[in-house]
Amino acid sequence: MKKGFTLVEIMIVVAIIGLLAAIAIPSFMKARTTAQKNSCINNLRQIESAKDQYAVEQGKTNGWTFTSEESAFSNLVGLASGYIKTNPACPASSSDCAKGTIARAVLDYTVNAIGTPPVCAVAGSAASDPHVLQ
Repeated sequence: MKKGFTLVEIMIVVAIIGLLAAIAIPSFMKARTTAQKNSCINNLRQIESAKDQYAVEQGKTNGWTFTSEESAFSNLVGLASGYIKTNPACPASSSDCAKGTIARAVLDYTVNAIGTPPVCAVAGSAASDPHVLQ
């Protein structure tokens, strides 16, 4: 008698693995999306906190705005300013710019004026899963 698996046994194993994958993959994708959203919202909190600290130290009032997004990130980010250590990047971004650069931060986030919360440009406008600071 030969030892081995029959075609039916192999087909049953493949079907079971396929069923488990069909159940697990959507759950994994939802968990990944939720983690990206939470990380982005934490970045938005850091940007808002840095703006508030900058405004207090520089005597800026609500409504004051930076001259450009590059100016905002160069004033808020880096070891010299001390507000945020590295340039933030939205984890859901598909940008080709390297993480940690001003170019990537400008593409991912809009700082807005003092007193107005920052916005994620990557998923902030998506109605299905916005990245919005509460």
